[in-house]
Amino acid sequence: MAPDDLQMPAEPGEARCPGPSARDIILADGRPVHPPLVAESPVFLGDADIPYDRYVSPAFFEREMTKLWPRTWQWVCREEHLPEPGDWITYEIGRHAILVVRGEDGQIRAFPNVCMHRGTQLKPPASSGGAAELRCPFHGWSWTLDGQLRHIPCRWDFPHVTDAAFALPRFRVGLWGGFVFVNMDPGAPPLEAQLGPLAEHFTGRWDLSKRRIALHIQKELDTNWKAALEAFLEAYHVYETHAQGLATAGDANACYDIFSAFVTRFVHTIGTPSPHYTVPQTEQDIMDKMRPDGLRVPEGRTARAVLAETLRAEIGADWGVDLSDFSDSEMIDSIEYHLFPNMCLFPGVSLPMVYRFRPLGMDPGRTIFDLLFLRIVPDGTGLALPPEPIPLSADQSYASAPGMNPGLGAVYDQDTGNLAAQYRGFLASVKRGQTLGNYQEARIRRFHLTLDQYLGHD
Repeated sequence: MAPDDLQMPAEPGEARCPGPSARDIILADGRPVHPPLVAESPVFLGDADIPYDRYVSPAFFEREMTKLWPRTWQWVCREEHLPEPGDWITYEIGRHAILVVRGEDGQIRAFPNVCMHRGTQLKPPASSGGAAELRCPFHGWSWTLDGQLRHIPCRWDFPHVTDAAFALPRFRVGLWGGFVFVNMDPGAPPLEAQLGPLAEHFTGRWDLSKRRIALHIQKELDTNWKAALEAFLEAYHVYETHAQGLATAGDANACYDIFSAFVTRFVHTIGTPSPHYTVPQTEQDIMDKMRPDGLRVPEGRTARAVLAETLRAEIGADWGVDLSDFSDSEMIDSIEYHLFPNMCLFPGVSLPMVYRFRPLGMDPGRTIFDLLFLRIVPDGTGLALPPEPIPLSADQSYASAPGMNPGLGAVYDQDTGNLAAQYRGFLASVKRGQTLGNYQEARIRRFHLTLDQYLGHD
């Protein structure tokens, strides 16, 4: 039975693709799995359209700038961006500008990237470096690394300025998994409340603090940040956008789970054909499509198992780590968590990505997409400055970034190649909203419901 022939059940949101689910396939691999990987939490959240004005309206964009970004925990950098006292990095989202600094005491602090004298930014946007003090490039006012006022040239002319009142304001900082999070709202709940089940799931071998940045690409996209994010929250697009992968990717039988208002996940398998792919294949046929280098599948074994076993040896030797405890799924499948508002995390080994989507300037139709690859490092590896981000314009291929796998770069080109056309469609459509699937696109709906908790309903 083809996926489109399924008879719909009585209750909305209960329909599933015929055949084994991603969970069924993972459990059938026969290796122990990290329990969160097979946890189930599907939720039906309604079927109303999502209005296009949420993506294109300057007024809606302004509400996000006022009510979302200043009030939510967001990842601004990794701890390895700040390995030594005095190291600093800047972060921008729309009009908001943040300066993150490691102090002499080793603590990481965050401040508005703004001089208290006449408002000049202390450090340039999208920059990093090291310094003994925080000094304004305009008139030379300076602060210590923990934000205390240090020096005012011609202090005699400012009797009305006190050290206490002119210390740099502080934003709240939270650390998790090697990431530095900042919240501009002093009254917001702690980071742990937003992480929720994510912190429990990402334990042991999923601990991202034991990984380091191997590659960082920053890609400009001609769309709204939410639309860019949503393109990666479902595998439904594989059928058309990545049609070349249907022979080896289980798209329609992917599993989608809603763990909290802030945390969702999908898992779709690699090394198994899509339910849409009806051409008979042997396990060797599947392997030849994934690895056209002659890797053989012995009789009685699966392409999934052989590929995972091979990658354990290859990647483990390359990285100098023991990957024997990782399941076949963790080695090869696409396992993606979303942490509200704009962060996606992959705990797998061969697909070890982290995404971030944020407005580029104050244009609702412009986005910066941070794409990071985190590699596992041997125990005891210290912090060191990571590679610099590689900037790509909207018309440059991901494959053009030095160090990017060309085949994977082509897949990312497909992933984001539709976004400009989609955004133009948002503007032109007579039908004024997008219609979501009840199961495969439920993560998108959960995202918008949580967004409304910050913005308030119209």
